[in-house]
Parts: sequence; structure tokens; C-alpha cells
Amino acid sequence: MFYVYMIKNKYDKLYIGVTENLKDRLYYHNTKQGAQYTKSNSKFYIAFSEQYNTLAEARKREIQIKKWRRDKKELIIERFKKGLSTKP
Repeated sequence: MFYVYMIKNKYDKLYIGVTENLKDRLYYHNTKQGAQYTKSNSKFYIAFSEQYNTLAEARKREIQIKKWRRDKKELIIERFKKGLSTKP
């Protein structure tokens, strides 16, 4: 399984990625081993995730979300928090 995820920190930085293991990936981000963008002094938390069967499906969704404006990303995060469907 593959996951598309968004992580945020207390400064409202938002990062979008794909992984096979959410827990491990978040650990890498928070120990400054992840993407350069997430190497801050603030811990990140998972704000959103979706599960996909293939890497190709996950990458397609990641690219789609990355093209969105910030307000649309925040809406999908809110839907995720409420337990509502976020897949197209």
C-alpha cells in the first residue's frame, strides 16, 4: 500500500508526499532526515492521508493535490479531520 500525505507544523508549513509507511516517514521528517523543506525546528504532524494500491495511483494524486491552491488543500484537510471522504 502507498499513502499520499500532507504534514503540517505549528508554523502552518505544509508538505505533501508519498510513502509506504506513514509512521516511519513522519519520524524521518521530524528527525531532519526527510525533505529539505521539512528541516525546521518544529515537529510535523499528519494532517491528511489517503491510501492507494499502487505507487502510480499515489503519485498521480500527489501531483494533483500539489497543483491546488492552499485554500483547497486546507478544505481536504478539514474533510479528513471530520472523517469524510477525500478521494475524487
